[in-house]
Amino acid sequence: MGLLDLLFGNKNEQLQEFITKGAVIIDVRTPGEFQGGHIQGSKNIPLQSLQGQINAIKKLNKPIIACCASGMRSSSAASILKSHGIEVVNGGGWSSLAHKLNQ
Repeated sequence: MGLLDLLFGNKNEQLQEFITKGAVIIDVRTPGEFQGGHIQGSKNIPLQSLQGQINAIKKLNKPIIACCASGMRSSSAASILKSHGIEVVNGGGWSSLAHKLNQ
């Protein structure tokens, strides 16, 4: 276990825990970016539309894994979702996340 794991927890373990709980992957990139490639089964809700989808996301009653291209927008999305009491983790870039999830 590295120093970063001690400080921030092991993200891979957290991702696997969320998947076990039936997490929904929300990709916050633009529709055009999403069409260029995405994780199978993920939902595309662009970051600029996220605020208007909070109630629909809450109705899913599932933890959320947010992803984007690099992890910057998904970090913002995770902050927004957390502020509304939604269990969320920033999955980072979608292609890296897909690899971690073995997709």
